[in-house]
This record gives sequence, structure tokens and C-alpha cells, in this order.
Amino acid sequence: MPKNNSIDLSQLDKLDQAILSALAEDGRMSITDLAVRIGLSKSPTQARLRRLESSGVIMGYRALLDPISLGLDHVAFVEVRLSDTRDAALRAFNAAVRKVPQIEQAHMIAGNFDYLLKIRTRDMAQYRAFLGDVISTLPHVAATSTFVAMEAVKEVMLPGID
Repeated sequence: MPKNNSIDLSQLDKLDQAILSALAEDGRMSITDLAVRIGLSKSPTQARLRRLESSGVIMGYRALLDPISLGLDHVAFVEVRLSDTRDAALRAFNAAVRKVPQIEQAHMIAGNFDYLLKIRTRDMAQYRAFLGDVISTLPHVAATSTFVAMEAVKEVMLPGID
């Protein structure tokens, strides 16, 4: 949903925060159940929910899939150094990364490399093929360094705000 009336954190009162926390736990909760949970009647709850959606605070609703159940339990973090870091090169790299479903996260980094990618595949063999066939062919990639995760100690979608 597009942002058209941006809200900052200081504009969210306890009821807005309660709505966000409840929906972060169960995005399929009915308006009636949500209203009961936060202690407000249905109409004002619905109005607050619409405001949070239209402002872009709530970006949408989706199913959270368990990657392990889907056989995607190999996680690699890849440092990427680019050969060119001018705006056009960064835009080209960003656009290409957004199209690759195996790249779960991509962050531009200030440091000894330019990007940190989180990549999820079935196994090391699939990752190695992916590295050669996809990552190395992304625009302006000069070098990569891979770190394989042994165990996820904490993985959290935003559960709510305090």
C-alpha cells in the first residue's frame, strides 16, 4: 500500500501500538477480535487500522512461510564488492538483486565491502551453482566472500513495537 500520510513513531499512541503488536502476532485476526484485544469498539478500531494502512505503517498482509519445511535450510551471507559504486551502477545492482528470489535480504554496507546479501538455498551444491550462475553475473560485481550460517539463533519479523 502506498504511503500518502507518513506517520512517525511518536504519532503512534498505545492503541495504535497495540494494533500493530496484535497484527504482528496474527495478521488474520478479524476486526472484531482485534477490537476486543485492544479494548476499543469495532468502528474506531477499523478507522485506526485504515489510517495505519493508508499511511504505510502497515504495508500489507502475507503468509509467513517456513523455509526449513520447504527444504531451504542452507543460509549463506555474501559480502559483495562492486567494481563501480557510482549511482547508476548502484541502481543497476539494486534492480537486479530485487529480481532474484533466492536473495532473502540485501543491504548496502558502509565498510570494506559494498553489500551484504542473505541467500537461502537447498544445500551447498545449489548455493555454489547459484554463486557462479547468478551472483557473479549481477551488474558490477568485482568480488564476493561467503559465510555459511551453521544455526539461526534468532530470526524475527517485527513482532511489535515497545
